[in-house]
Amino acid sequence: MVERTPILNFITHALLLIGAFITLLPFIIVTIAATHSLREVNQVPMPLWPGHDFFANMKEAWMRADLGTKLLNSLIFGAGLAFGKVVISAISAYSLVFFGYRGRVWIFWAIFITLMLPLEVRIVPTYAVATNALSPYQAILDGLGITSAISMLTGTTVDLQWNLLNSYPGLILPFVATATGTFLYRQHFMTLPEELVEAAKMDGAGALRFFWDILLPLSRNNMAALFTIMFVWGWNQYLWPLIVTTEPSHIVSAVGLQALIPGQNGIPEWNLAMAGTLLVMLPPLILVIFMQRFFVRGLVATEK
Repeated sequence: MVERTPILNFITHALLLIGAFITLLPFIIVTIAATHSLREVNQVPMPLWPGHDFFANMKEAWMRADLGTKLLNSLIFGAGLAFGKVVISAISAYSLVFFGYRGRVWIFWAIFITLMLPLEVRIVPTYAVATNALSPYQAILDGLGITSAISMLTGTTVDLQWNLLNSYPGLILPFVATATGTFLYRQHFMTLPEELVEAAKMDGAGALRFFWDILLPLSRNNMAALFTIMFVWGWNQYLWPLIVTTEPSHIVSAVGLQALIPGQNGIPEWNLAMAGTLLVMLPPLILVIFMQRFFVRGLVATEK
């Protein structure tokens, strides 16, 4: 039992306030910089009191970086990626927990080990696959001699091509699977009593009905938590969208911010850059605020 005293309460709240201030300090500086004019933001030191050009900077940043299109692309990318990860993770964890086939433990650990492979390690092979998503199947057909046989019999050359570059599938599909989501669902499914499965079987529920009508309703908080995590992760992605998209119609907001950063001999308009950063930060921030209750429940609560 923790003893509560006025001194300990004061120290605890003081530490929390200091931690909150340190965490919010970069956000405060960015907000203040977005309110200043070009001359004020380049002063040394920069004024730490808000200026009067906040809305003008926001409008200019929105127009110059074309953030309307890029925010829509980020929304499609983040929502599609998060939705795909939620679905794939739920199905894979359902298979690992409720089906008694051989090797499922080794399959789980093979999935879990992929957590040690960051995006930067697999960026080159992933890009090679994205240039032609059907290349593995083409290699299989070539290795089995099927393509040569079809060519000899019909005179037709089998050349499977599916280029994912500069497309929403190219942004989403290569990263739609996640070991984190599979682990989260697996741990949740393992807390459910076995009597629930037996009762579903007695009522005549098949595998799909048990998954759809029983497991998914019991996993709403986990789904919300995973969706929030993966949406923010996808929204903040920079390297993969930078490589896979070159057309302006598919560039996401994180990449589009570079339009507000001056070149080598350009004028450092950091007030516009900070205003654009605030606009890009708003959608995931709003999502986290509205999903916070479900997010916390999905990570710490156990539903039975």
